[in-house]
Amino acid sequence: MSRRTERLASTIQKELAMMILHELNDPRLTGMPSITRVKVSDDLSIADVYVTIMGTPGQQSPALNALKHSAGMMRTKLTKALTLRVAPFLKFQIDENLKKELEVLDLLRKVSEENAELDRKRAEGGGTPPAAMD
Repeated sequence: MSRRTERLASTIQKELAMMILHELNDPRLTGMPSITRVKVSDDLSIADVYVTIMGTPGQQSPALNALKHSAGMMRTKLTKALTLRVAPFLKFQIDENLKKELEVLDLLRKVSEENAELDRKRAEGGGTPPAAMD
């Protein structure tokens, strides 16, 4: 990704966040959508907008559809706000990376708790016998 596309992606992310917060009044946007990242194609024709939406999958799907429905209006406003000749097409999608990161963090927390419990048992019992370590 070139420096120009990175700057454009960052600017699009900020502008879209402000539009979603202040200008979209769609009742389907129940969970607060937040834009986690924007990836702009090298030819600046498409911007993949990754979002996370709080709530159940039953609430996330209508909210994502609301964002997709208003993509054309947001693209028009982006063209004016960024003084671009043509703004990229906006493709909204749920960011699955965040869900994976949370799962990994949860697993790490569980391992840490198990290790702390083992350490506590070892301290109480005066250590483990050598045969148990195999």
